[in-house]
Amino acid sequence: MNPIPLENGKYYHIYNRGNNGIDLFFETENYNHFLRLYTKYIDPIAETYAWCLMRNHFHILVYIKEIDEIDVSTLEYSSTDKPKAISASKQFSNLFNAYTLAMNKRYKRTGSLFEKNFRRKLVSSDAYFQKLIFYIHNNPVHHKFTETIIEYPWTSYGTVISKKTTKLQREKVIETFHDVENFIYCHTIDHDLGEIEDLIIE
Repeated sequence: MNPIPLENGKYYHIYNRGNNGIDLFFETENYNHFLRLYTKYIDPIAETYAWCLMRNHFHILVYIKEIDEIDVSTLEYSSTDKPKAISASKQFSNLFNAYTLAMNKRYKRTGSLFEKNFRRKLVSSDAYFQKLIFYIHNNPVHHKFTETIIEYPWTSYGTVISKKTTKLQREKVIETFHDVENFIYCHTIDHDLGEIEDLIIE
């Protein structure tokens, strides 16, 4: 069954893992390359609120821009043919395909890297939105990669609490938690994640 296409003007949790649970990232440069491709394919069509790259899976929280919010001149496609319509789902597919091609070439491997269809879940409430930001940033702790959130380098947590220039929607994220101090505090306490338990990727 084909997944429902991403709709403009809506918030989504995008996530997936390596095909049959295989690793997606083998060394530091892989994470950096994925983020470069993300900037190329996704930044023009979406606002990013949180992200986490784990060794064999990832989580991203995005807002898919309305068509009139997209600067078409910045769009990158996977082929030279300009598509008839701008598709957020296609742009994500372009990202994953480009990353797979790069990894296959670099490590002399063949075949799919990601599970067939990336998963997406509509974010339908402010409470869910806030819990999801915590869940994404807490993923390395949940999977016992680190003891604290701040220790893990491949999430947006460090960007939120920093002052460096970023395309991440830092101000809107902080506003969701009222201020940066409360953002940090809310990332140190336990949360009831019952409504997003189905998102946990082991």
